[in-house]
This record gives sequence, C-alpha cells and structure tokens, in this order.
Amino acid sequence: MTNTHKKFVLCVDDDIDDRLVICEAIRDIDPSLLVVEAKNGVEANQFLQQAKTTGNFPCLVILDINMPLMDGKETLKHIKNDETLKTLPVVFFTTSSNPRDQSFSTEYGVEFVTKPSNYQSIVTTIKEILSRCND
Repeated sequence: MTNTHKKFVLCVDDDIDDRLVICEAIRDIDPSLLVVEAKNGVEANQFLQQAKTTGNFPCLVILDINMPLMDGKETLKHIKNDETLKTLPVVFFTTSSNPRDQSFSTEYGVEFVTKPSNYQSIVTTIKEILSRCND
C-alpha cells in the first residue's frame, strides 16, 4: 500500500512573523512541500491527534520552545510519549539560548537550532533541517 499523501511540515510557533519566514523559506527551497501551521502546542497536539485518524503525518515538526498555552517542551513530551507519534522527526527552531533548553533537547534526542537573524541564513538552516524529510 502506497502513501499518496503529499509531504508536509508542521511548523509550530506563536510568532506569526517567524511562521511566515519559515513558510517562505520552505517554499523557496521546495515548492512541492506543504506547510501546516500551529500557533502553540495545543493546536499542534490537536492536529497530530487528528493525523492519527488519517495516517497522514508530517515528515518533520519544526517546534519553537517559548509559546503560550503549551510550550515546545510540553509539546515534545506529548509527541515522544505517544506510541504512534514518537518516531516523528522533530527539531527545535528557537531564539532560546538557554542551556537548560539545549539540555532538554539532548535528553529527548531532538536537534536544537537557534534561529538565524537574516533570511539567507534562515533559508540555509531550513534547507539543512528539511533534509530529514527526504529520508
């Protein structure tokens, strides 16, 4: 049985400007790749629970750490504690430089990337992150 679903990335970030830049960078890199946006971990969790009923999962979850309602750490815990979701590739893409956040990321086996400050650096970084979608 082949999966005919289109590949997509789940981008979870409360900052609309950051989501727009990430989406634009992804479109520049791979126009065929869709981006689903969530403003916080609650929305991301709801989306992923729905994905379990359809079997259509993101090839990558790009997750900010500092968000309202449910932050990235709590969201990651939900993903990693769910038998169906725990193998989803996740990367923290954040402005945080807190060593505890980096340590948390390492503990959960998730890459920790600090958001670059200019668009070209963001494109380069997102391109590297997206390489996980081609596995």
